[in-house]
Amino acid sequence: MNWYLIVLKKYATFSGRAQRAEYWYFILFSMIASIVLTILDAMLGTLSPGGTGLLSGIYSLAVFIPALAVGARRLHDIGKSGWWQLIVLIPIIGVILLIVWFATDSKEDNQYGENPKKGSQTNITNDNSIEQLEKLADLKEKGIITEEEFNSKKQELLG
Repeated sequence: MNWYLIVLKKYATFSGRAQRAEYWYFILFSMIASIVLTILDAMLGTLSPGGTGLLSGIYSLAVFIPALAVGARRLHDIGKSGWWQLIVLIPIIGVILLIVWFATDSKEDNQYGENPKKGSQTNITNDNSIEQLEKLADLKEKGIITEEEFNSKKQELLG
């Protein structure tokens, strides 16, 4: 669930890199949500004969941009441009190639940034660390701690 929320926080961020886990967990939770919403649509009678429901349609529109963004970041992770997502327009072969690329392991540092697997300094995925950093930033903003104290604590959190 943490990975899903990270993608939503980066709603339209097409720059940077995304690990395989970030991409695939987002896809997994999106599929589960779509299935649940389709079942709800069927129960509420908002499912059209073509199989598209009101709730599932709204959800699909809401996650369309984050899905494109995380797909672009995932491709950046293996050194490819996000525009390669358009290969999906080629029937069968395009979909298969894109799935293979999305499943490919991270490459070393590239033009899109550092390898997100390098360590905790470049990849903060722990909600607790994020919350602590936000609290520290709030304390600094309120003048309770100094910039030096903030940076010192931040370095401790990041490793």
